[in-house]
Amino acid sequence: MRIGFVLGEMFTGLRRNFTMTLSVVLVTMVSLFFFGTGLLVQKQAGTLKGEWYDRVQVSIFLCGDESLATSCPGGAVTDTQRTALRDALTADPLVERVYYESKQEAYQNFKETTAPGLSDNVTADQLPESFRVKLKEPSRYLELTAAYQDSAGVEEIPDQRAILQPLFTVLDTATRVSLGLAALMLICSMMLVSTTIRLTAFSRRRETTIMRLVGASRALIQLPFVLEGVVASLVGGVLASGALWAMVNFGVSRLQSRPGFTTRLISTHDVLTETGPIIVAVGVVFAVIASLFSLRRWLKV
Repeated sequence: MRIGFVLGEMFTGLRRNFTMTLSVVLVTMVSLFFFGTGLLVQKQAGTLKGEWYDRVQVSIFLCGDESLATSCPGGAVTDTQRTALRDALTADPLVERVYYESKQEAYQNFKETTAPGLSDNVTADQLPESFRVKLKEPSRYLELTAAYQDSAGVEEIPDQRAILQPLFTVLDTATRVSLGLAALMLICSMMLVSTTIRLTAFSRRRETTIMRLVGASRALIQLPFVLEGVVASLVGGVLASGALWAMVNFGVSRLQSRPGFTTRLISTHDVLTETGPIIVAVGVVFAVIASLFSLRRWLKV
């Protein structure tokens, strides 16, 4: 195959249809930017879930004098029940560490985390004592709850993960919206690439007819048109990657660098090594598919 001829035809097509090529580049850039944003949001949501779930401790609240729960028929937890529960938790293979929080310690923590006006109306005797459990594998939270929910002296084991669920629901919704919008933009990009290739093929129909008459192969005729779409999509993908890098570098990274901010956020490394290559590859594959589909109809050889 004559590589020089193919490249020459490709550059000629790009020059003749500069405006349409520029439109393909811009639409591809916007669509791949949304697609990349969806991937980054999805990655960030996964990171936050793993990190925050790991920080969550299981709280096992013990029966108090005024407990109304049906699991506390004998009133407040006894010393024997408390000791038996502590020993069972310490020996449990699911548990990494166990902390006991007395009523007085719970009251001090309550005062530190609530407004003064509210804590003034609460006494230490009104708060339950509890065991705070750190699991080796936070994902096995339900196993621990099932094992100790009905133990003597246990009033309640609340699911603290439910507190985080609304936040993760918002992140999951944002991910789906971004990916849905990206899919719509990618379809628009494919249609624009297809239209551009059709117009290019139509404007050069005499040349392609002569090539068919002299016996040029199907690949030799189609390749310049396909490469035009690939080059436009490749440039759009690179520009989208650059826009994502700038968004993360000048936005997210500054938040990450604030004092006391310990949550891991997406970084420019994620853009350069994961998201960027993916969106460029997706753009190129979509361009090849759109080009071949349009040429199959307009360049029958």
